Amino acid sequence: MPDDYWNHNVHYHPMVLDAVPDACGEAVDIGCGDGLLARKLAGRARHVTGVDRSAEMISLAREHSAHTGNVSFVEADFLNDPEGRLPEGKYDFVSAVAVVHHMSFEAAVTGLTRLLAPAGRLVIVGLAGNRTPLDWIISGAGLPASRIQALRHGGKGNPPGMPVEDPDMSWGEVRRAARHLLPGCRFRRHLLWRYSIVWERP
Repeated sequence: MPDDYWNHNVHYHPMVLDAVPDACGEAVDIGCGDGLLARKLAGRARHVTGVDRSAEMISLAREHSAHTGNVSFVEADFLNDPEGRLPEGKYDFVSAVAVVHHMSFEAAVTGLTRLLAPAGRLVIVGLAGNRTPLDWIISGAGLPASRIQALRHGGKGNPPGMPVEDPDMSWGEVRRAARHLLPGCRFRRHLLWRYSIVWERP
């Protein structure tokens, strides 16, 4: 699959890239899939590590990134890394796009923050579920925008084998949990059924 495909996660890659700190040294993309975001991050950081627990995704990422010299890929579970392939406190930038709803939110956030170096920045782009009438109204408003974007980009695409799972936390639950676990974080709900969290480690 070429790197110019589009889907709801790829739509928010520019926002993730804009959050990369200046003169970023080490960056890590958790749940990297086919490595598309990691390859984009390579233009903003000295070195990027893409991490995924799927051997199929890591194989695809390595194949597609053969000509990107400052990116490497690790098949690992960032919540269970007994071999220490993801050192704690190493990374100036940590991204996780459509990852945390596959596991306990608290465990995921705790694991991601553990990777951050002092003053490092964390960006999460995630999914949540509708619970209230307002949730459904906001989500409905995203339908026309999604269709327009899909038409502009020739439809939606996903790498083969990409795991898909529905979120079990509501928007409000995610917002409250984020503000509890990441004091001072910036939480935003976006139009195309995603939220973003940006947090800087003290």
